[in-house]
Amino acid sequence: MSFLEPVRLLLLLGLPVLVAAYVVMQVRRGRYAVRFTNLALLDRVAPARPGWRRHLPAAAFLLMVGLFVTGFARPAADVRVPREQATIMLALDVSHSMRATDVEPNRLEGAKRAARTFLERVPDRFNVGLVSFSGTAAVVVPPTTDRRALGAGIDGLRLGPRTAIGEGVLASLDAIAGFGAQFGEAAPPARIVLLSDGTNTAGREPGEAARRATETGVPVSTIAYGTPEGFMVQNGQPIPVPVDGPALERLAQDTGGRFYEAASGDELRGVYEDIGGSIGYRTERREVWAWFVGAGLLLSCAVAAASLLWFSRLP
Repeated sequence: MSFLEPVRLLLLLGLPVLVAAYVVMQVRRGRYAVRFTNLALLDRVAPARPGWRRHLPAAAFLLMVGLFVTGFARPAADVRVPREQATIMLALDVSHSMRATDVEPNRLEGAKRAARTFLERVPDRFNVGLVSFSGTAAVVVPPTTDRRALGAGIDGLRLGPRTAIGEGVLASLDAIAGFGAQFGEAAPPARIVLLSDGTNTAGREPGEAARRATETGVPVSTIAYGTPEGFMVQNGQPIPVPVDGPALERLAQDTGGRFYEAASGDELRGVYEDIGGSIGYRTERREVWAWFVGAGLLLSCAVAAASLLWFSRLP
């Protein structure tokens, strides 16, 4: 939390003065009571005071003043607010290594199921597109709110040789730019969510794609999907296809995105749910002075009610 008018907090220095004044008043009141020589008569005519509770109104008053002064300094905090619009590109690796069965039933089918979960998590008003990449990249479904078209695109994904991670990012950026052109300068914020299990073996390097994503202000969140023990069978021979997390983590860091790891279908669905929830909101700096003023008003009402009850002011 920060304050837009921090100088006004100097008014809080007046609180110790008020405390000192209250203490002096209590001391003087005690001395005045001692001067009353007929103590028996004093006990009969003076109303019973509720001990320590008589100090609560003063303490509450000081707290109330502190709350009002804090609100007067215009406090501001980061608040999560729902996005009105956003463009998201799902970039899915469909290279042959996605046949590995370290994730049941295999990496590709697990990725498809999790992608459908992601579509359910993302607000319906968001435009989502789909890119697949193996040796090359292709835009399967351009950004749209048509979830049926996206579901059909996911169901139709097929495996291919090699892995072109950089091409997958660049194809996603092209799709975002083409879709955003219709909005001009008011284009909604965009993000790429890329899932892969291996290193780049074809096309342009991920570093080149990361630079372009950074220039256009599009974060790339990456998901390393699979386990170090993953393998696929080719020509009757097992071929190790361990997941390569460091390369995907570097891509996310370079573009301002987040890096995730998932070694099972359940973990991947959890990752997609987390991403969907975070994309659905943005962090906005807002003034929260009303919180403090409201708390001060509630406190004043509570103190007034308590005083009436404790000090027998009610009939």
